[in-house]
Amino acid sequence: MSQRDLNKIMDRIYKKMPEEKIPWVLDKVPDLLKDLIETDKIKPCKAIDLGCGLGIYAIYLAKSGFDVTGVDISPESIKIAREKARRDGVNCNFIVADVLGDIDKKIDTTFDLAYDWELLHHIFPEDRDRYVKNVYKLLNPGGKYISVCFNEDDQAFGSPKKYRKTKIGTILYFSSEDELKRLFWRYFRILEIKKIKINGKFGDRIVNYAFMERR
Repeated sequence: MSQRDLNKIMDRIYKKMPEEKIPWVLDKVPDLLKDLIETDKIKPCKAIDLGCGLGIYAIYLAKSGFDVTGVDISPESIKIAREKARRDGVNCNFIVADVLGDIDKKIDTTFDLAYDWELLHHIFPEDRDRYVKNVYKLLNPGGKYISVCFNEDDQAFGSPKKYRKTKIGTILYFSSEDELKRLFWRYFRILEIKKIKINGKFGDRIVNYAFMERR
């Protein structure tokens, strides 16, 4: 699936599907993210939310004192995110951009924190090094990077295969911890990487959680 195809699918989902039915749109901020903030493991700083969707986590970070930029490939999602931020009286910068493209040229600043929640499993292995290199270029030296994506042991979509097609037309890639270690190590010091269970919208999910620091 090309990025153009993914863009069309995502725009269609955000235009046609009610928020409560979109699998990755949660009605509350994940406990994992809240715990990182509330325990001061991550402190307010300049942050970028990659694959921000409807901006729910970006808005939470902004309310917690972060200077936040949210990025998504879907113009429709960014339109909705801007409206949500406006209604909440929150100042967030939302940008339509392709995380596999020249995103560092479209954004003329760098960040102390990059965060993606369930974005990486939308990016196939052949494109992942380019993506991680882009994250690296967006971060200041010593900047933190948090990534959460589906682990290959998750039973979602009734298949043990690495590539799995969802009911809404997206294709996801399910990773192992070792794959991600090999992907990240060239650009980041891996501070923590582990397989964990989280509460998904339609049940528990097994994911890879990685917490890293830019080299």
